[in-house]
Amino acid sequence: MDTHAMNGAQFADQHVLITGGGSGIGRAIALALANQGASVHIVGRDVAKLKEVADHAPSAIHYTSCDLRDTVRWQEVIRAGPPLDVLINSAAISIRTDPLAPGDTSMEEVMAVNFGSAWIGCREAATRMSAHGGGRIVNITSVHSRMCERGSTAYGVGKAALEQLTRCLAVEWAQHGIFVNAVAPGFVDTPMSRATGVNELETDSFRANFIASGRIPLGRAAQPEEIVSPVLFLAGKENTYVTGQVIVVDGGLSLTL
Repeated sequence: MDTHAMNGAQFADQHVLITGGGSGIGRAIALALANQGASVHIVGRDVAKLKEVADHAPSAIHYTSCDLRDTVRWQEVIRAGPPLDVLINSAAISIRTDPLAPGDTSMEEVMAVNFGSAWIGCREAATRMSAHGGGRIVNITSVHSRMCERGSTAYGVGKAALEQLTRCLAVEWAQHGIFVNAVAPGFVDTPMSRATGVNELETDSFRANFIASGRIPLGRAAQPEEIVSPVLFLAGKENTYVTGQVIVVDGGLSLTL
C-alpha cells in the first residue's frame, strides 16, 4: 500500500516546475502540490508575488524571477534545476486585439508568452524527463481556444495553438513515457479578471450575459482552487493512460448557446 498516498503526499519526492506560479491558477496549483509533498519551483516576473507564495511553504516552494519571453534565460532556469517530474505551463497574458489596426502587436506579444514560453518549457523539460523514464506535462489553456470573443483574438489563437501542441507532443513523446495534457478553464476569478482595474466578473455586463442568461449553468465564475483537482490528476502517477487530452473546467459554459 502507498503510505505517501495515505498521508496525503501523493507527490512526495516529485520535482515540479510551474510557470505563472505567483498568482491565480498557478499559485493555487503550487500551494496544492506543496501540500501534497512535492518540491515546487515557481517561475514568473513579479518577485514580490513569487515570494508571497513561497512564504506559505518555504521548505517546499522555491522561486525564480524570469521574463518567459527571454528564451535564453528561460532555458537556463530549467537546465539549472533538478531533473523534472512535472511541468505545468500556467503563465499567460491577455492583450486586447484590434485585427484591423496596422500597428497592433498583440499577437506577437501574447504568442511569445502563452505559446512560445510553453513550447520552450515543454521541449526543455522533455529532454530531461526522457533521460530518467518520463514525466507529466500539463498546459493550462482556456475555453477561448474554441470560443471567440471580440478583442481576444490573440489570446484565443495562443490558447488554441497550445492545445494542438499538447496533442502533438503527446503523440511524439509517448514512447519516452511523457504524458502531455491540458486543462481549459472558463471564467476564473484571478488577477487577469482585473487587468483593466475593474473585475470583469462583477460587472453588470458579465452578470447579464453569463449569469442571468444561464450561459454558465453553474451560475458563477470559478475560484482558482477549483481548477486544481484535474491538474493534479493529470500530473500524478495515478494517471497511467490519459494523454493528449483537454479537460474543460468551465461550469458548463461551453455547452450553452
